[in-house]
Amino acid sequence: MSKAGKRLIAAAQEVKAIVRGEIEPAHVHEPAALDVKAIRAKAGLSQDAFASTFGFTVNQIRDWEQGRSRPLGGVRAYLMIIERDPTGVRKMLDETRRTAA
Repeated sequence: MSKAGKRLIAAAQEVKAIVRGEIEPAHVHEPAALDVKAIRAKAGLSQDAFASTFGFTVNQIRDWEQGRSRPLGGVRAYLMIIERDPTGVRKMLDETRRTAA
């Protein structure tokens, strides 16, 4: 059996042991959830305007706000930047759009 196959079997056995309560799972850090609705409200924008301004789809905004999904990775980081300085991000995006035109 290959090394990868052995690792997969070992991982499956570990999961079974965790489910049975035989071993404790390793601690995994999960960042706190973002309140996308509060971020949007701080920016003073509707869902449509927030999506349009910052490059999201309205469906993404709705899904995040209603808890059907959550922003991950770079999108999460981008939202954190928007939360900290929505006006500054808007200005930067406007300048970028003007110079690209």
